[in-house]
Amino acid sequence: MAKFKLIKGSITAPQGFRAAACFCDVKTLGTGKGSNKRQKNDLALIVSDTPAKAAGMFTTNQVSAAPVKVCIKHLKNNTAQAVVVNSGNANACTGPQGMADAHEMAALTGEALGLSEKDILVGSTGRIGVHLPMANVRSGIAKVTTKLKPTRAAAMLAAEAIMTSDTQSKEVAVEFKLGGKTARLGGLAKGAGMIQPGMSPTGTRPISEPQGLHATMLAYLTTDAAIDAGSLKKCLREAVAQSFNCITVDGDMSTNDTVLLLANGLASNGKLSTTDLKVFQSALNHVCLELAKMIVRDGEGITRVVTVHLTGANSNTDADAAARSVGNSTLVKTSWYGGDPNWGRIIDALGYSDATVVEEKVDIAYSATNSRKKVFSLKKGRPTRTSFENLCKMVEPREFDLHINLNLGYGEAILYAADLTEEYVDFNKGDITNPASLGG
Repeated sequence: MAKFKLIKGSITAPQGFRAAACFCDVKTLGTGKGSNKRQKNDLALIVSDTPAKAAGMFTTNQVSAAPVKVCIKHLKNNTAQAVVVNSGNANACTGPQGMADAHEMAALTGEALGLSEKDILVGSTGRIGVHLPMANVRSGIAKVTTKLKPTRAAAMLAAEAIMTSDTQSKEVAVEFKLGGKTARLGGLAKGAGMIQPGMSPTGTRPISEPQGLHATMLAYLTTDAAIDAGSLKKCLREAVAQSFNCITVDGDMSTNDTVLLLANGLASNGKLSTTDLKVFQSALNHVCLELAKMIVRDGEGITRVVTVHLTGANSNTDADAAARSVGNSTLVKTSWYGGDPNWGRIIDALGYSDATVVEEKVDIAYSATNSRKKVFSLKKGRPTRTSFENLCKMVEPREFDLHINLNLGYGEAILYAADLTEEYVDFNKGDITNPASLGG
């Protein structure tokens, strides 16, 4: 039974957090069709009323954006008090000027809030390789710092301000008890394309992580729980490993992927017991997973979401490699779009993955979401007698589960994946005669 309950709101649900958003026209060349539908807020600010313990997870792309580098630097003391985020420009591959601009965003925000630059974390999302229009950003920061409110409406505006090709904002919050005190945790996220995060605390590629290495996804989390910095980092790493690092829309890892968590301690729960820590971890896992699933469901042009359950691998690393090979296969993804239960493409993708696969041992089955009733298309490497019509019914819903058992060991993985449609191609190909149509 869950030790938490869902509540309305997101980043302002916990005590002592305020948010704001404004429009300052960051888009110089645009960030694709989705973000050019209308004039929208493109600068968001999240502030804790008191200094907060802070932790982050960042892209392991060897080409990382300036705001990622600034965040990693500012988090060395494990504290932060505000996050400023722009959409419409990734500030990635922008050289020394990009670094200077990211630092200036932090410095200007700190100055306006009466804080040090190192207390401010920075985020950006949008087109790669374009310098920020800093005159616009400067005026935006001056404006947004005067709009801060602790309301749900303010959080909603912030959630919308960080969107690029997203079609909907992504927010969630929960409430739970720690040491007899009521604590809350909320989060918001953005992401629809360039999605296959593989994040680590320092942006360096993890060697032993089972989650593998892979338009930007951003997630910002707040809690009023009192928790030490070491536990906060450990909890965030675990939560990201089973959520954001387990999704793919198009198999592309962004230069800007970031998850940040601020804990200001205003719940006054005292030192966490082992039980309390488990409750906090459970709540954080839920918030991260819900946001991650929202990203996949909002994937560019998608019509189906498929949860891939990979079991029976020689190791968790093998399981992850096999699941990603299937979830990112162009042929598999297009068959999902067409409602074709094409197990031949699935076993082919398994075969060329880095995982050990023995054809004569592979089982493939489908089920409704979270259902234990499986319909097998393949058993021990051979097709079953299940009719094609019945298999088609299994993959017809907008969401369904795919079960793959390699029957070799105890390694397992889960991947939340999406189909591939003509709309995705049309959306991302852009039009070189119209720079505003070009994506990030």
